[in-house]
Amino acid sequence: MNKIITVVLLLLAAGCSSKPQDAYAPPMDPGRRVSELDCSRETETGGANLMCRKVAEAERLARIAEEERQAWARREAEERAARERLERERAEQLAREEAARKQRAAEEERLAAERRRLEAEAARKAQAERERQERAEAEARARQRAEQEAREATERECRRLEQERLDGRALLANFVATYGKFEEFKGIAGQISALLDKARKVKPCPPA
Repeated sequence: MNKIITVVLLLLAAGCSSKPQDAYAPPMDPGRRVSELDCSRETETGGANLMCRKVAEAERLARIAEEERQAWARREAEERAARERLERERAEQLAREEAARKQRAAEEERLAAERRRLEAEAARKAQAERERQERAEAEARARQRAEQEAREATERECRRLEQERLDGRALLANFVATYGKFEEFKGIAGQISALLDKARKVKPCPPA
């Protein structure tokens, strides 16, 4: 049995090798059964001697299933790693976008606050200017009213004095007319008449 296994291994080695057969690889016997080996896959010995043994169908199928399971597990792990990487990159992108959005919002709020401050300052100055103008107009009207009242008071006083003067002249004229015929009043009546006849330059009252 061992001899048969050795011969099979030599035959397999000769069939898979790209080098010419050496003295230790006998030529293939066309009368023997041929066992095939996948030469596209590297044979791993792990540094140990290579021993050929018969593999049962169940073990072969189990090994194939295990290799497929491991391959599937590797693909699943790679796909999971890729999904996690994409999710991580997406999360980082979203975080950058959110940070940029917050920065834009903060800048817009700062500009809006500055605009509101400038508008409030302009409104305050406009209100102060309106109040100043209103005070100035009120003061001007008050001065005009005071000046008008002063002129009217001066005119009233002037007319009152003028009226008193006219009343005094009328009284003196009445005295001369009533009592001038008496001998004892003739002297004073003559003086009064001379006074009344004397032209006086009366300053007219100023208009209100």
